[in-house]
Amino acid sequence: MRTIEIFDTTLRDGEQSPGVNLSLNEKVEIALQLERLGVSRIEAGFAAASPGDLLSVAEVAKRVKDATVISLSRSKTVDIDKSYEAIKHAVNPGIHVFLATSPIHREHKLRMSKEEVIENAVASVKYAKQYVSHVQFSCEDAGRTEIPYLAEVVRAAIAAGATVINLPDTVGYLTPAEYGNMFREIRRMVPEVDGIKLSCHCHDDLGLAVANSLAAIEAGVTQVEGTINGIGERAGNTSLEEVVMALETRKDYFNVHTNWHLKEIARTSQLVSRLTGMIVPGNKAIVGANAYAHESGIHQDGVLKEKSTYEIIKPETVGYKSNLLVLGKHSGRHAFKGKLEELGYHLESEQIDKTFAEFKILCDKKKEVTDDDILALIDAKMAEQEELYSIESIQLAYGNQTTPTASVRIVTSDGVVREEASVGNGSVDSIYKAIDRAVGEDFTLIDYRIVSVTTGQDALGEVFVRLQQGELFSQGRGVSTDVLEASAIAYVRAINKLIKQRGDVFEPIA
Repeated sequence: MRTIEIFDTTLRDGEQSPGVNLSLNEKVEIALQLERLGVSRIEAGFAAASPGDLLSVAEVAKRVKDATVISLSRSKTVDIDKSYEAIKHAVNPGIHVFLATSPIHREHKLRMSKEEVIENAVASVKYAKQYVSHVQFSCEDAGRTEIPYLAEVVRAAIAAGATVINLPDTVGYLTPAEYGNMFREIRRMVPEVDGIKLSCHCHDDLGLAVANSLAAIEAGVTQVEGTINGIGERAGNTSLEEVVMALETRKDYFNVHTNWHLKEIARTSQLVSRLTGMIVPGNKAIVGANAYAHESGIHQDGVLKEKSTYEIIKPETVGYKSNLLVLGKHSGRHAFKGKLEELGYHLESEQIDKTFAEFKILCDKKKEVTDDDILALIDAKMAEQEELYSIESIQLAYGNQTTPTASVRIVTSDGVVREEASVGNGSVDSIYKAIDRAVGEDFTLIDYRIVSVTTGQDALGEVFVRLQQGELFSQGRGVSTDVLEASAIAYVRAINKLIKQRGDVFEPIA
């Protein structure tokens, strides 16, 4: 039975989703969870894009021990140098070089001839090979490249030392039949591919990314690229959890397997959703809130009699379980530490102490503290570690016959206190205007969402905001039993990320 390697690009291609801007700590947290999930290769970022990206790739490279940590590079020596600088301390380092090959890209973007593209590809692969043994070469827009010419490029890249060849459907244009046929033709025309890994990477512009990836597996590829929850720019990427569960559920058909720890799927999906602020739709396959719900009377009757009548996947398989009371106000630090380890967190003693103190405060506010509460608490504490501004206090005056007024007290990272007040069209509006005055800048709020982390009147509320200032976008999230406090925290965190971006801007790649 063939093993299909999973190449996760949530931290690179996924982060290119509009408005998503993960901090260094958030990227490390996702990378460590991907490792627990069983991902073979983690594309940690595009090191040459910015100093911040290089730093985050380097930190992921230091922390991840089992998976290959990869940095993306254009076919330029300066990019490859930056990639190696970022991943050189990884246990298993890799460099991913790409160059467009389709006629439309050769003519309009690269302005290169066919010969020049091959020459450039060969030179970049050889250059990367001086640094690391794991070199992946991608023919960007392979799906719209003439197959005979694509075969020439693939053969040349393999001869230059590429150990993985990726043929992406960059714009999500192909049908499953066409995409599968492309790989069959390349395998027929370039026998050398039998000695390397052949990889697929699909975008979801026509909603065919998962279907195309499965077609590629049928055509012989041994690596699938994508993201958790299918996030990514435009319509997103291949949803990895959908591919893996399709292979697992229909093992009789595909006759392949992956090395994923399936019970980590739900936790990984929820973590990525929380940290990116991209809510998973309720009807999303595998990880959606309704994926295992049955409302139809006929369905309910069938499931009660025999689950397999309408359930082809057990929710427990991907890690969903009943959310019971786990800890309470009388729980000690040792029990709390044990729960953190059960949830996959291995924090330093100082971090445990700080989080435990917040846990005790939460216990006084909530009757029941669940796994989801603790996960939200940890995520919130980790987000605080890189803040320029933080909320110290909020005061509100509100009545349905009066003008809402808010006063805020903000503290900078160097201890400066700023206090301001403002009126607004509602409580949230007045808080945000007061924060703008305290910071001394104006920001445009383009998205605001509230999500209940758990159930009940004392549930934690999670607020996601998305801000714009000029051409820059950022997102922030806040968690509290008070949604107004969560709203303020989310807004300030989005401001922190946006300010950081201003000195750390780069142009996203396709």
